[in-house]
Amino acid sequence: MSSTQERDAPAKPPGMADVARVAGVSAQTVSRALSGHPNVQEKTRAKVLAAVEQLGYRMNNAARMLSSGHSRTIGIVLLQTGFYSRTAVTLGVEEAARDAGYAVSSATSPSLEPAAVEEAMSRLADQGVDGIVLALPLIQVTRRIEELTTAIPTITIDGSRTSTTEIVAVDQSQAARLATQHLLDLGHTTVWHLSGPAEWLDAVSRSEGWRSTLEAAGVTPPPELKGDWSPASGYHNGLILARIPEVTAVFVSSDEMAFGVIRAFHELGRRVPEDISVVGVDDITLAEYCSPSLTTVAQPFGDMGRLAVEHLLRYIADPQTTLAPASVEPVLVVRASTGPAPAR
Repeated sequence: MSSTQERDAPAKPPGMADVARVAGVSAQTVSRALSGHPNVQEKTRAKVLAAVEQLGYRMNNAARMLSSGHSRTIGIVLLQTGFYSRTAVTLGVEEAARDAGYAVSSATSPSLEPAAVEEAMSRLADQGVDGIVLALPLIQVTRRIEELTTAIPTITIDGSRTSTTEIVAVDQSQAARLATQHLLDLGHTTVWHLSGPAEWLDAVSRSEGWRSTLEAAGVTPPPELKGDWSPASGYHNGLILARIPEVTAVFVSSDEMAFGVIRAFHELGRRVPEDISVVGVDDITLAEYCSPSLTTVAQPFGDMGRLAVEHLLRYIADPQTTLAPASVEPVLVVRASTGPAPAR
């Protein structure tokens, strides 16, 4: 390499050997000092930290793991989807992890099939993560998943669990009760329901909450419609609901499906809320700005992510600890898409 090339080459970042040279100690002592080893004198630790400050040394994950036995990395398993809720939960996890000095590594699963979830979890295990947040429902728990959650502290946030995972969840039945009762209180004689996919525990819990609220009010639940969380499925089911004259109130299991439902009602001349009231679930950012603005049940996704990390870090610190399941309460947000039942 020429002298010009040497001058132009980027400076190599300082390593542990550089810190040891400046502090006047061995590299092994630097490693022990930075990992909090109890056999390092405070005077020596101070010299190492001063050298770190002087050189701008940053300990990479590999070195940190070798010195402490921990990677300071949390894994999160997500379903491969563009749903707003998954993005919001991930942001909450990343923010809480960053505040605690942890990095986050994501692994997406293309489906809820056990083999796909196993593969995503195994990728994180191979990276040496200290713990895992499972941000998808475990419909089936296989032996391999049990092995992974036994070996690695794991928190689930979609209402499912293995024998060794801890749980952070929103009370989805309560979300449905809030939505359904709101519509009954407005004078609607019944409430129709567009549910999410049956393989999602959230969707099942919301359907149960809707049904039990109607039955408690002495109302026989009407036929339940099925969606897949997408606005398109909301639109297609909305075309069906719009053609049923007695429909005056609909509880939709997600805001994104509710947007499709409202579009279908508009196209077929059913006014919202004058003819039909609509309530969604999630309170995504667009809910306030659609026309009419959407009444919905807000889920604090960011809080869920942060709470999951808090529980996970306690679990990592003491794998024998027993943590009570944490439940985050949903909140009804009333906007312009709901109103009194139309006069007959």
